[in-house]
Amino acid sequence: MADFVENANVKSAIRTISIPIEDVATFNNLVQSVITDNPFGCVSYMTAGENHPAVEKTKESYTAKLIYQDNDGKTCGTATHRFNTVTGFTTGASALLAAAAVTSAHAGVPARDFESDAYAVTLKCHDPSGEIYMVNLTRTRVSLTSYSDEAIRTKVETWADSVAALA
Repeated sequence: MADFVENANVKSAIRTISIPIEDVATFNNLVQSVITDNPFGCVSYMTAGENHPAVEKTKESYTAKLIYQDNDGKTCGTATHRFNTVTGFTTGASALLAAAAVTSAHAGVPARDFESDAYAVTLKCHDPSGEIYMVNLTRTRVSLTSYSDEAIRTKVETWADSVAALA
């Protein structure tokens, strides 16, 4: 049998955020600023006859957590709902809180568990050198994957150092 032979040195790096990003609006503004402001100096490119922007969102997920409490304040139910857009997340969470049939089924009063909400976005970035890498953002960490040039890590780290929410 033939062996696999390494042909590239692909790296990953993670930064854990000391205080989770406060809310979905702050998170979304952060993501949009990377796409709009392009702090990594990425460039657009073409592959397989398709134009790609310098930085593009390739995956996103937003999870709303709800708890249901009885009259004594004890948890009598929970709900977790995942959405693929910020709009779906905010609209869906509000609709769930107002869903009388679900509230009745749980026999409790619904409340958002904001601290347990989760957000995640993957950004595909194209470095001027031609290298494509991913920046993954969640409420609690930033990860850089599929890069080989240390200059890319330095750019992402310099940007993260300049964003208070990513301390």
